[in-house]
Amino acid sequence: MTSLSDEEKSMGVVTASTGNHGAACSLAMSILGIDGKIIVPDNVHKNKVDNILNLGGEVEYHGNDCLIAEERAQEISSNTGTNYISPYNDPAIVCGQGTIGYELNQELKNIDSVFVSVGGGGLISGIGGYLKSVQNQVKMIAVSPKNSCVMFESMKAGKQLDLPSEPTLSDGTAGGVEVGSITFALCQEIIDEFILVDEEAISEGVRIGIEKLHQLIEGAAGAAIAGFLQKKDDLKGQTVVIIICGGNISSEVIKSVL
Repeated sequence: MTSLSDEEKSMGVVTASTGNHGAACSLAMSILGIDGKIIVPDNVHKNKVDNILNLGGEVEYHGNDCLIAEERAQEISSNTGTNYISPYNDPAIVCGQGTIGYELNQELKNIDSVFVSVGGGGLISGIGGYLKSVQNQVKMIAVSPKNSCVMFESMKAGKQLDLPSEPTLSDGTAGGVEVGSITFALCQEIIDEFILVDEEAISEGVRIGIEKLHQLIEGAAGAAIAGFLQKKDDLKGQTVVIIICGGNISSEVIKSVL
């Protein structure tokens, strides 16, 4: 948002999110004094919406999929002149997420593998894009829920696909990917291996986060842990990073997985 001109800032912003991106945009809008709206799917968890609202954002519910929410945000932008900020299909967003890779490189110089949950692909594109430029040995391992793996199926097909998704505990990665998204080509280049995990494995990942790491983590972070658990026997002696990408989890979901 800091890259917007004063005139653009005065027009406000609109975005779509199932959690972290919406919260981050709400905070940025509050700091910069920009009006805006975050479009969320109807089935988003209440605690994620509360987090957005507590940071000053305005919320509109639309559709039952993040891609449908994104399309609504783009419609508002087209009709009102408001600036649309994609949660992943934007070079500035990908670069911002790449700062995680920069920080990892400051702390660990010989990383073998990085496990990242993938929905739209912005997070792994940013992290992997930077890390592979400074540590060419690193393997970027993508993880998605079997119930919603549009990027995986698109990469397998060699073209972007529009596929339905089933409900998943990893709601932060669920849903479709915008047609023409820059992240599709980036993921094709950056991802070395793609793992799919089922709902029980994601639940186990969340349980490990809570019981062993003593962190409240959401399903998308649990998916990354689940992906690591599938590969752990092959990774002995290696330097491995698991991206814990969110902690937006409700008390009801916590009860269901424990």
